[in-house]
Amino acid sequence: MTLSLRPAQPGDEAVITELIGALARYERLEHAVESTAGDIGAALFAPNPRVFCDLAEVDGAIVGFALWFYTFSTFRGRHGIYLEDLFVRPEARRVGAGAALLRGLARRCSEEGLGRLEWSVLDWNAPAIDFYEAQGAQLLHDWIICRVEGPELVALARKAGA
Repeated sequence: MTLSLRPAQPGDEAVITELIGALARYERLEHAVESTAGDIGAALFAPNPRVFCDLAEVDGAIVGFALWFYTFSTFRGRHGIYLEDLFVRPEARRVGAGAALLRGLARRCSEEGLGRLEWSVLDWNAPAIDFYEAQGAQLLHDWIICRVEGPELVALARKAGA
């Protein structure tokens, strides 16, 4: 068995979209998925992309992905990486693909002098929490994610003085 990582490239849009769907099923969020292979391709392979994707392959077959983007910490005064999604197909777990994807991002942070690598995990996802803690992740229980989307985002954008 050979495990390798590589950046996503044009032509990978369909498999990335398939992995996003599998992640959504696992997280019970299929209803929330709107992205298409075209959306993913346009985002990843734009002239100046704002999001990036690394793929894990086992014996040449894509088994997982890490989709990420750069952030900035005003407290650290440096950029970081936010891992939007990490997913490995259930049948390919326990071969090190998830750990390799995380290590690859940690290596990028180190090589680029970035201040942090961070992500979110659903509070009910005990296997993922256990995995992340085993990788050295610290769960920040005192932070709450805030989000504005859909009609509320449009309404906020239209408020006077914006």
